[in-house]
Amino acid sequence: MFRKAIVRGVLAVAVLCCAVVAQAADVFNMGPGLTSLEMVPVGDPGNAGEGSGDSYGGWGPDHICGVVNYNYQIGKYEVTAGQYTEFLNHKATVTDTYGLYNTKMADELWNNLGCNIQRSGGGTVGNPYSYTVPSDWANRPVNYVSFWDAARFANWLNNGQGDGNTETGAYTLNGYNGNDGRSITRNLGAKWFLPSEDEWYKAAYYKGGGTNAGYWDYPTKSNTAPSNVGADGYIDPGNHANYWNGSNFTIGSPYYRTNVGEFENSASAYGTYDQGGNVWEYNETYLPEASGIGSSRGMRGGYLYGGSDQLAASFCCYNEDPTTESWAFGFRVAGVPEPGTMALLAGVALTALLCWWRKRA
Repeated sequence: MFRKAIVRGVLAVAVLCCAVVAQAADVFNMGPGLTSLEMVPVGDPGNAGEGSGDSYGGWGPDHICGVVNYNYQIGKYEVTAGQYTEFLNHKATVTDTYGLYNTKMADELWNNLGCNIQRSGGGTVGNPYSYTVPSDWANRPVNYVSFWDAARFANWLNNGQGDGNTETGAYTLNGYNGNDGRSITRNLGAKWFLPSEDEWYKAAYYKGGGTNAGYWDYPTKSNTAPSNVGADGYIDPGNHANYWNGSNFTIGSPYYRTNVGEFENSASAYGTYDQGGNVWEYNETYLPEASGIGSSRGMRGGYLYGGSDQLAASFCCYNEDPTTESWAFGFRVAGVPEPGTMALLAGVALTALLCWWRKRA
């Protein structure tokens, strides 16, 4: 009887831990759907890499890409305007010390192509800034973010959202907002971060299922360039992305960017969406050989006004200045969230208990 009670107790703890893990995917508590910052696991640690860049039929500095020797998670979708609005409403209200908001975000028309995040208020204690985004824009990718904005968003996630600070966590920034920052790299023990180029590349192109599975040419599980036909509500037959095909946009005015995950049958092998098209995505990798000026950070995936060649695995892009904020730039996050450890501990506890029971029986 006593042993049964212990087993029931440990099972309850394990179930609770698993529930916490499931809950943790929705870091904004926004309810189910695309605004919940869902993550997908990327396994097959120790996988082989492949060449990318100029010498491999593409563009940009040559690298062997995609080698990752550990399990991790990556955002199923790009960070959305709705998620970034939540961030702004916690960290850019009385003042916006680090310039997390760009006023061009508010102008969604062709001259700026912002993501329609609107700001009101005066930025004072008595009249703080407040940020809103219309519901038909909330699930489209945020843009006009710099590399440092994206790093601060990752720090904020590390520190529990809400009033969590933006200056330490994944990256030690301590107010830095300059155009170099080559010494700023991911901190040991970071739970949320911007993916490295290898982490981003593997999630987009690796076929999975082993350590020598090989790579797709495009992040839609295809060696054929995706079609750009379709828009909001389009029934996707597969292998589609949002980019310019030389004569037509995937979706026109006023949006130009599709809702994240709009092409529901065009995921990567690991289940990510829009790693090709929509907006260029920052990665944290410092690429000193890219520009020769010592400040370049990697970017991947192409964007809505680029050709299909920019979606390919061989196209290695970079941004020379991490302070740049453009309508074409966005990001997604990666991580090894702490709740995953809880599930592991629950499993270890259950295994240990069952072993103890067998010994006692």
